[in-house]
Amino acid sequence: MVIDYKKELEQAAKTMILVHEPDTLIKMIARTIVQKVKVSHAGILLYNKEKNTYILTVSRGEPGLKIPAGFARMDLDNPLIQFFKERYDKRLLGDGVLVYEEAKKILKRQAIGEGIPELKKALYQLEIFGAAVCIPAYYRQELMGLLLLGNKKRGRFRREELDFFIALTSDVTMAIKNAQLFHELELELEKKHRLFIHTTIALATAIDAKDHYTHGHTARVTNLSLEIAKKLSQKYKKNLDEKFLEALHIASLLHDIGKIGIPESILNKEGPLNEEETKKMRQHPHLGAVILQPIPELKEAILGVKYHHERYDGSGYPEGLKAEAIPLIAAIISVADTFDALTTQRPYRAALSKEEAIEEIKRASGSQFDPEISQAIIDLYKEGKI
Repeated sequence: MVIDYKKELEQAAKTMILVHEPDTLIKMIARTIVQKVKVSHAGILLYNKEKNTYILTVSRGEPGLKIPAGFARMDLDNPLIQFFKERYDKRLLGDGVLVYEEAKKILKRQAIGEGIPELKKALYQLEIFGAAVCIPAYYRQELMGLLLLGNKKRGRFRREELDFFIALTSDVTMAIKNAQLFHELELELEKKHRLFIHTTIALATAIDAKDHYTHGHTARVTNLSLEIAKKLSQKYKKNLDEKFLEALHIASLLHDIGKIGIPESILNKEGPLNEEETKKMRQHPHLGAVILQPIPELKEAILGVKYHHERYDGSGYPEGLKAEAIPLIAAIISVADTFDALTTQRPYRAALSKEEAIEEIKRASGSQFDPEISQAIIDLYKEGKI
């Protein structure tokens, strides 16, 4: 069977574009080489930045011939690594491919000269690995790795096959570098995301500390809001994707951030608030939205912060929204917020039991609360999850 190497290269290149995991990519390439060109084994050594060494990351081929992945490494002073890092391959081999049989012929013709001692040492390394061909992978001037190939099962390597390996290695190098950069970007984004969440939690804790009577309130509301969202997804088949749950998480943590702008004399008053104090307290959802407004990424979370005191019948605040006009994220927080408030001890009233609080939510279903969300928290209570 004659292999159309140009077609194979184009197909491999198309596949590489879609792969963003370096490990998956190099496994696929090694498997392709072993299957298409019929070599006894193929291995890829990649530079590990953390360990400052080249590690045999992938190995494919016949048992007994291939070296298990992870069991071989080459430090920077390894003769084979040095041979390519110092670019003796270009000076002695022209195309950069180290073919064992061809290199042996060079040594017969030339016993001394620049790069000859290094070539001898490099060939010894090929013998250790049982490799017939070694192709370097460069990104700009950086040696990223080596492709080691065992002997062909039939015949010797033809020029078109070596050209295929060179082109494939070049494409793989670029694809791996892109995949690594993509992976590094993901890690950086994840790192920033964790930092943001931790900062949000710290801010929420600071809000709790400002209000002496609601210690732990934010964490409890957040946990309960997420449980309600899961129940809504299960019971009513609502499509609450990861983006929504992330926004709900943040909104729950920050739903009372506007209390930063409320005097502590009002927050910590031992007794019911008068009309003026109530008016000021009711400003906190709007203040919270104003505080978060400069962060465009929190657009959906801000809806939860601003509207979590709206009521299903339209008698809530700050805008008197009604029924489905109330964003779902806010309606969820509203129920969770009320349940926790009812079950928390205050100076002017005793905490209700969970059962009593659930009864209150039942009575307010359809007036203060969305009926589906009310039923979701009732189900959670019956299941012993709250």
